[in-house]
Amino acid sequence: MQAPTVIIIVGPTAVGKTAAAIQLAVQLQTKIISADSRQCYRELNIGVAKPSAAELQAVHHYFIDSHSIREEVNAAIFEQLALQWTADIFRDRPTAVMVGGTGLYIKAFANGLDDIPPVDPELRQRLRQQYQQDGITWLQQEVRQLDPAFFTDGEQLNPHRLLRALEVRLATGRSILSFRSGTPRQRPFHIRLIGLELPKEELHRRIHDRVDTMMQHGLLEEVKSLLPYRTHKALQTVGYKELFDYLDGACSLDEAVANIATNTRRYAKRQLTWFKKDPAIQWIDPARQKIT
Repeated sequence: MQAPTVIIIVGPTAVGKTAAAIQLAVQLQTKIISADSRQCYRELNIGVAKPSAAELQAVHHYFIDSHSIREEVNAAIFEQLALQWTADIFRDRPTAVMVGGTGLYIKAFANGLDDIPPVDPELRQRLRQQYQQDGITWLQQEVRQLDPAFFTDGEQLNPHRLLRALEVRLATGRSILSFRSGTPRQRPFHIRLIGLELPKEELHRRIHDRVDTMMQHGLLEEVKSLLPYRTHKALQTVGYKELFDYLDGACSLDEAVANIATNTRRYAKRQLTWFKKDPAIQWIDPARQKIT
C-alpha cells in the first residue's frame, strides 16, 4: 500500500501561496495545515494576511485562529500538532496540503527538531526586554561575543534566531549549534515540496499592493488594539513593529507604511534564501504554472 503524501507549498510572502494551496486542496478534496507562525493567533488578523472568511469556508484549515497570543507557540509545538493533524487527515484521504512561509516550522514538521533543554521564561523575557530597549545592534554584539560560531553561521539580521541562540548559550553554557544532530527524523508519509517564485519586480509590486490594502482595511486600528501585547515575539515582526514606532512618535505614518513595504521586501528575500537551500523543493511560477 502506498504511503500517504503531504504536499508542502512554500515561498516568500505575497507570492500567492494561500490561493495555490486552496486550489490544490479543493482539487484533491483534502484539508490544509497552515505553517505560519503568526496566523495561528486569534488576535492577529490584517497584519498577518490570514485567509479570508470565504477561503476558510471553502477548505478546512488547521492552525488558523487556533491559539491566543497569551499561549506559548513554537516550532516544537507546531511539529507535534501538525503530525496529529496529518494523521487525522490520512484517516479518510491519501493527501494533505501544508502551506506557509515560516521555514523553521516546515523544517520541524519535515525533519524534526533537535532536543534543546528548556529555557527559564524569566531569562527569555529579560533578553526580549533588553532587545526592545537596546535594539538589534546590542543583540548582534552579544551573540558575536558569546556564540561566535552561530553568529558566523546563523541569520545575523533575524532577531528571533539571535535571541534564541543567546538564551540557549546563557541557559546551557553551550552554543545552540552543539545541539544540532543533523539527522532528519523519518516520517510515515511522503513529503513533496513545491516552491512558488515570481520575478522580483512582480513580487515587489504585490508586496506594495498588499501593504496598501492592509492599511485600507484597518491595520493601524488592529495595531492599537495589540498595544498591551507589544513585547510578544509575534509582534516584533513586519507590519506591527513599524506602526508601534509610529504610535511611539518615532516616525510619521507615511514613513511607517513605507518601512512596512521595505521590511516586507527584505523579509521575502530572507524567506527565499532559506528555502533555496533545500534542493528537494520544486520551484514554479504560480502566474504561469499550476501545481499538478
